[in-house]
Amino acid sequence: MSLNYLEADDYNRLVARFGLPLEEAYVEHTGKRKDKPKKNRQQQVAEVTEALTSAEGALNITYKPARYEAVWLYDSLRPFYTQGLVDDVLALVKGGKEANVYLCHGATPAHPELLAVKVYRPRQFRNLRNDVTYREGRELVNSLGITIKNRNNREMRAIHNNTSFGAELKHVSWLMHEFITLQRLHGLGAAVPRPITTSENAILMEYIGDRRRPAPALSTVRLDQHEAAQHFVEVLRNIELMLSHRMIHGDLSAYNILYWQGKVTLIDFPQVTMSESNHNAYRIFARDVRRVCDYFAAQGVEFDSSSIIQNLWSKHVRLEPGRTMQDGE
Repeated sequence: MSLNYLEADDYNRLVARFGLPLEEAYVEHTGKRKDKPKKNRQQQVAEVTEALTSAEGALNITYKPARYEAVWLYDSLRPFYTQGLVDDVLALVKGGKEANVYLCHGATPAHPELLAVKVYRPRQFRNLRNDVTYREGRELVNSLGITIKNRNNREMRAIHNNTSFGAELKHVSWLMHEFITLQRLHGLGAAVPRPITTSENAILMEYIGDRRRPAPALSTVRLDQHEAAQHFVEVLRNIELMLSHRMIHGDLSAYNILYWQGKVTLIDFPQVTMSESNHNAYRIFARDVRRVCDYFAAQGVEFDSSSIIQNLWSKHVRLEPGRTMQDGE
């Protein structure tokens, strides 16, 4: 991985947060470059990593992350460790375009022994193309899940001015939308992992699988026609349940559905789209349904995807494609 893994803001934030000497920072918080330090960037990052992993009360983990991954991982998991929710990270489950998922050992009898934590990549390394397409119609929320009101306050000014603080607010809002969506859907009886809690950069949730292996993506599973038909009905139930509550997954396919012990579980909800306030909602919904249908067609399940799309949309949205409730008559 590139030595640019820690940008100046990230490095200085870690320096300040974990009590390292500020005079050794590579770039001041003002953004002005100091005289070139004697230690190179790799040595600086290594010192931050060592400080994180060797400090009293640090999270000791079985999984051995790469040096630069360690900074990001320790920083993101520290809140769960200090709250006594997890005491070990056992393995990397999945590396994704916007986040990694890790298998953790739960530290409390109140939760299962095995938990999953989804840790978002630093924003400069995430690959969320056209994320504004999905954000349309979604309220911005802070780390407490409270809506950031659209008025001339500090938060909205930072977002509109594209400052570093504004970018961080959008990042937190993106993560919190996924967590809030999981909470809602789990409460509605959807086939999703049970969410437990969140930090500013990670979501702790139910783990699907066992110690030997995580649940595979449905895309890697070959089903007989009878079982495929049953799971197709279940996936459609979840799609309709979401749509009936004005939500669209936004990136649904057999790659984002887990298969474990004869059951399916939908995952990955950061791109959840609001059906009545996003002008792209119908297109996104239709794409989700067609991707799911393509997989089940390969398993021998016969259907008419266009009819499914039109019937569900007219039943639960009742808006012409491309229109929103804000458009009026």
